[in-house]
Parts: sequence; structure tokens; C-alpha cells
Amino acid sequence: MNKRESSIRLFEEQQVRTVWDEDAEKWWFSILDVIGILTSQPDYAKVRNYWKWLKGKLKDEGSELVSNTNQLKLEAADGKKYLTDVADTEQILRLIQSIPSKKAEPFKMWLAEVGSERIDETVDPELSIERAIQNYRRLGYSENWINQRIKSIEVRKLLTDEWDKSGVKRGAEYATLTDLMSKTWSGMTTREYKAHKGLRKENLRDNMTNTELVLNMLAEVAATDISVAHQPSGFDESAVVAEKGAQVARGAREQIEEATGKPAISARNARNLGTNHQALSE
Repeated sequence: MNKRESSIRLFEEQQVRTVWDEDAEKWWFSILDVIGILTSQPDYAKVRNYWKWLKGKLKDEGSELVSNTNQLKLEAADGKKYLTDVADTEQILRLIQSIPSKKAEPFKMWLAEVGSERIDETVDPELSIERAIQNYRRLGYSENWINQRIKSIEVRKLLTDEWDKSGVKRGAEYATLTDLMSKTWSGMTTREYKAHKGLRKENLRDNMTNTELVLNMLAEVAATDISVAHQPSGFDESAVVAEKGAQVARGAREQIEEATGKPAISARNARNLGTNHQALSE
């Protein structure tokens, strides 16, 4: 069974019941709660009827949203738990587009803006890098850390290019190799590493110190160079190469720890450092 944790989030002081799905690493939101807020309708029965009508309308339009929604037991006002329609972030954003509401309009404008940006980035990929740099600056990351992070993106791309050439499949096989490398050099899988830093949906690398970023890059650079030299074929051979590359970084990590007397893997993350991310450069 999936490990799930329920909570209640506020939207303009109105409650939206949510569930964190640890296995899928995503949030589920109560559809009825979201509809009630966007339509300013406090009557639960009317909200339920509106959702029933909207589901029929979406089905007629050929939308897959309805068939892809899930049901989870959420606590109701009477303290009991009932099966309730829930949707993930992508589905909720799709749902918002189907609801005529003043409260939904800012979301719709934001979605249009994001869509426009993605189209621009398809034409000119450099824009996505520039946008990432500006976002990191806005969040308070140091220039030194930003340079390392942008370099880590390039290093990762070179490694995945090698995986593609070797016939490694995107998705599950990519994730398995990434976990193997993380476990080898850091002693933790990606999920364990994120838990160590108190993360959920956040990007692990955005919460690494400079030392952690460099060690992770070393693992990927070494794996890339070994792959270029030995030309592995398929997932199994690529896994051997990935582990060898990560062993190089593990050796470097152990040397750093011996020289400093401190662990190279930090539990710190960008969130618990507040708005100033300079400490991630230490």
C-alpha cells in the first residue's frame, strides 16, 4: 500500500483536504473542496451536484480528467472518513480551466503565461536556462551555488545522452540508475536522501550544498567518461558503468570526510535555511 499522510491546507482561509502520496511523491487534493472555493459555494450538496454536472460535461468534451481521477478516504466535517474524489496537481489545474470563476481567473492567466514560456523555450532552449538563473537569484541562492547548479544540469545531460545511446529507457530505468548512483556515492537512494533533508516534492539538487553538488557531478562525469570509453549496451551494462562512476565520487566523499572530520552529506535544505541560501555554499 502507498504510504499516505493526510493534511489540511488553506486557500484564502478556506480548507482544502490534501493527502501526500509518498510512493508517487505527489499531493492529492479534494476536488469538492477546490470546486467549493472557486465557486464560492458553501453548500456541500450543491458542490457535489456541480461536480456531477461538470463530470458529464467533461466526458462529452472527450476530456480524460474524469476517468483519471482517484478516490481516497478523507475526513469529513463529522469526523468520519469517506471515499472522496481527489486529483493531483496537473488534474486540478486542468479542472480550474473548466470552471468559470473570478477566483479561477488568476490561475488561468498564470497557466497561459507558463504555456507561452514553454513554447518560447522550445524555440530557444537557452531561455529556460536564463529563467532558471533568475529564479535561483530571486530565491536568494549565491552566485557560486547557481554556477554549480547550472553546471550540474549540463553534466546530467551528458550522462543521459550516454544512457540514450546505450539503449537505457527513459522513466523507470533512468530512475533506477540514478538511485544506484546515489546509493553508491552517498549511501542513500534519492528518496532516502530527500527524506534525510526533510524534502518531499522539492528537487533534491536544489537543496544540496556545493560539496554535495560537486560530489554528485563527479559521479556523473566519471560515469559519462567510463561509458564513452567502454560503450555499454543496454541497461545492465550501463548499471555497471553507473556504479563504477559513483564509486569514484564515494572515494572523494570519504577523503573529504577523513580530512574534515565531518560528514560531507548534509541534512540542511534550502527551506529550513530561510530566504538566504548562502549557507548552501559553505
